[in-house]
Amino acid sequence: MNQRTTLLSAAVLGGLAVGIGAFGAHALKPMLVQAGRADVYELATRYQFYHTLALLAIGILQQWYNNKQLHYASLFMLIGTLLFCGSLYLLCFVSFGLLGAVTPIGGVFLILGWVFLLLGIYKK
Repeated sequence: MNQRTTLLSAAVLGGLAVGIGAFGAHALKPMLVQAGRADVYELATRYQFYHTLALLAIGILQQWYNNKQLHYASLFMLIGTLLFCGSLYLLCFVSFGLLGAVTPIGGVFLILGWVFLLLGIYKK
């Protein structure tokens, strides 16, 4: 992804993380606690914040280190965040066994994002 798309994605994911986190901490908390899913929801929100900040950092780095590796890093971070966090959010509300298989795929994308971030910085 280019710098503009990376930064816009970080801004959207960051805003969503605040909204989703607040909604979970207040409106959904009784339901999440009763279902035993509050920890899963909190993990999803935490990882969304972490990777939003990473995406923001990649977008800033693209100003000076504009290479394919950073483009892939931002793409994989975005896909990984959507798959990993999105599947965890959904698991809090539905019990669909195959959905749990999406979470590790998202995790692999997140790891690839970090690897490509390393390569993008190292290449410079």
